[in-house]
Amino acid sequence: MKILVFVTLIGVALVEAKVYFEERFADKDWESRWVQSEHKGKEFGAFKLTAGKFYGDAEKDKGIQTSQDARFYGLSSKFEPFGNKDKPLVIQFSVKHEQNIDCGGGYLKIFDCSLDQKDMHGESPYLIMFGPDICGPGTKKVHVIFNYKGTNHLIKKEIRCKDDVFSHLYTLIVNPDNTYEVLIDNEKAQSGELEEDWDMLPPKKIKDPDASKPEDWDDRSTIPDPDDTKPEDWDQPEHIPDPDATKPEDWDDEMDGEWEPPMIDNPDYKGEWKPKQIDNPDYKGPWIHPEVDNPEYTADPELYKYDEVCAVGLDLWQVKSGTIFDNFLIGDDIEEAKKIGEETWGATKDAAKKMKDEQDEEERKRAEEEAKAAEADKEDEDDEDLDDEDEDDLDENELEHDEL
Repeated sequence: MKILVFVTLIGVALVEAKVYFEERFADKDWESRWVQSEHKGKEFGAFKLTAGKFYGDAEKDKGIQTSQDARFYGLSSKFEPFGNKDKPLVIQFSVKHEQNIDCGGGYLKIFDCSLDQKDMHGESPYLIMFGPDICGPGTKKVHVIFNYKGTNHLIKKEIRCKDDVFSHLYTLIVNPDNTYEVLIDNEKAQSGELEEDWDMLPPKKIKDPDASKPEDWDDRSTIPDPDDTKPEDWDQPEHIPDPDATKPEDWDDEMDGEWEPPMIDNPDYKGEWKPKQIDNPDYKGPWIHPEVDNPEYTADPELYKYDEVCAVGLDLWQVKSGTIFDNFLIGDDIEEAKKIGEETWGATKDAAKKMKDEQDEEERKRAEEEAKAAEADKEDEDDEDLDDEDEDDLDENELEHDEL
């Protein structure tokens, strides 16, 4: 029994949870770990290290910020390759759209080792794309795109992203039982099964190609009453001459032609007659096409699996710059990721909000004072105009007196 326990403990040690990549931008040498794309034909913007206009901690909240409007952004970092067979895959990072973004991406991409970092661009093959995307009022969603056998597959569910100016933590968890979970600020935003929420596999069932709706199948719930007849007085013209109209006194038949009264809607017009509907005695209900097993479907218990995860990249377009990316983490321990998220993003978010609220209050007071000052200046100008008018009136009176 002791030997069995010893073997079990060794097994646990062999599958110890691990963080494969982490970046908090805690030093000025971050650029040595990241590679700027130089893909031809793209005008790339620069990232700068900053905590932004408001923060909870001036050092801990430093991340890389997009700094130029209407630019592409291409930056990536490689790490020791790993596979996630029989283990969860956890991808986590924080995004802060402090510029109140109107249109632009805030997502990351995960690559294998074939990525040419110097040539990374929008068509570079990737494994996973995950994170928020905002463009106008119609697009405010979290992308979760998986590449399966060379084809990118978008999630079929809608996940709404945060659209305020504060920092938010985005986490994607892919489990070895082919389930997934998306967290925003360490709270579940969506979950489900990979096979159900992506079209990576053909459907299990298809419509039977040999089945067709029987010719005598009646799917009309109601039919016209065969015994119903149209009333004799039903047919009336839609428009009639206005009975109250009179010929104008100045109407000249020779000059104006024969006078005719204007037409008005006929109050007795009933429209096209149709027999009333009654229940169809032969109604069989809607015909449902029978389904059969899809011969092209094959279950894949390893939809979740990637043999080689090797790089993370930011491949973006932003109309209005100012987004700060921080707290990147790629690992296989869900609880550890949550813990690190709270130690980084979670530790400073409340203080950052407090600082922003204080800035907003100061701005509000400043705007009030400027408005009051502007109003006072306007009143002074109005008083000066009145004084000028009084002086002009006085000068005119003196002139008239002198003339007398």
